[in-house]
Amino acid sequence: MLRRAMLCFATDRKANVAIIFALTMVPIIFLLGMTLDYTLALRKREQLNAAADAAAIAAVRPAMLTQTTKSVIEATATAVFAAKANLPGLVAVPTPTVTVTDVGLARTITVSYVAQSVNNFPGVLGKQTWQVSGSSTAKASSAPNMNFYLLLDDSPSMALAATQTDIDNMVLATKNQPTYAKNCAFACHEAHPNNAAPSSSNKDNLTVARANNITLRIDLVTNAVKQLMVGPWTCPQSGTSGGVMQCMSALNNTTYQAAIYTFDYALNTIQTLTTPSTAGTKIGNIQLLTVDHQNCPVLNGSGGCIYTTDYGTDISKGLTDLNAAMPNPGDGSATGTPQEVVFLVTDGVEDKLIPKSGGSCDSNATYPLPSANSTTARCQQPLNTAICDTIKSRNIRIAILYTEYLQLPSDGWYTSRIAQFNNPTSSTGTIAQRLQSCASPGLYANVQNGGDISKALTDLFIKVASSTASLVQ
Repeated sequence: MLRRAMLCFATDRKANVAIIFALTMVPIIFLLGMTLDYTLALRKREQLNAAADAAAIAAVRPAMLTQTTKSVIEATATAVFAAKANLPGLVAVPTPTVTVTDVGLARTITVSYVAQSVNNFPGVLGKQTWQVSGSSTAKASSAPNMNFYLLLDDSPSMALAATQTDIDNMVLATKNQPTYAKNCAFACHEAHPNNAAPSSSNKDNLTVARANNITLRIDLVTNAVKQLMVGPWTCPQSGTSGGVMQCMSALNNTTYQAAIYTFDYALNTIQTLTTPSTAGTKIGNIQLLTVDHQNCPVLNGSGGCIYTTDYGTDISKGLTDLNAAMPNPGDGSATGTPQEVVFLVTDGVEDKLIPKSGGSCDSNATYPLPSANSTTARCQQPLNTAICDTIKSRNIRIAILYTEYLQLPSDGWYTSRIAQFNNPTSSTGTIAQRLQSCASPGLYANVQNGGDISKALTDLFIKVASSTASLVQ
């Protein structure tokens, strides 16, 4: 009887699904519990990674980059991490490991942690917590101490009226000038207009421009320099007065010095290296090149013309002479030597004298070159960038603001001698290309006639002076 009952039970197939389900519930519950706890642990890890990111970035903010005590840096990162890592479901708020590495001006911060996420099914997994870990690394460089050398074009081409309205007014104001200066958009500065003593009836075009309140390109450059060194400039750093340089110096906790030079056919010292505020007091000395009269820029000791053609822009010589005046740069650290930066503001066309024998002018210049005297010729060309390479090889950066050379299709001299370097547009021609090649990477800007030179120069300066922080991982 018992044997029959056991045989029937063994061969009976009724309710087999329920039995199989009951048997599989154990691994299913195990898998569900493990999945839930693992998912919650991953979520905690993401939140803790975000806390580590915030802590690392906090330790390389500009204000912290000036801090040299590692314990203070570590405490700052730890506090930020703790504030954001106080999450439910952890056994305790983890204490991060903060590593600070300084190399020169560069700082690297690594924030790492190990945390225990509480399991909801400890019995299933056989342990009370699930361990999670992670790290974040941020890098930034302190803003360096820098010396800025402003090299400003004061040649006759910078006497161009500043806007189209100014050009129209200048042309109208010069309608009664002598033939060579009549209906001219340039306010050329002559000591002896029309080769005669100046008088109420014999004025150079600069005098005409000033009498008619016409703004010139050189005026815009002067105003741009004034905004850099004198202001007014609205600075987010409270209690800071002056211009952009003073503001950025305060924000970055750095020391800036500034020098002002102009160039025409020679380098002219307006102010040697000093504080921006002191240099700013000499801005009024930035003036256009004065020539004696047309086609006679310079007189000899007897009052005769040394050269019989106009000239007055030698960018290469300006850069060469400035290079000789600049010391070797350092890394800009608090205990080191400042970095050196050249700020060149120019329209990019050289108009200089070269020897007829052995002199070199651009192969695309218009030949024959105009004669200046028996041994000298006049060369008009874009900048030869060889001197730029020499300066940059010394680890001196070059920032360039190109005040675009105005296209003058109705002017015969322009079309025959300059246009080939300034086409298809003043923004894309050879002149612009050479200046962009001269500038250090990322430190080139251009502004068209009538554009805001002050904003362009300020933006370029801020780009040089700014430092940023970035996450590495």
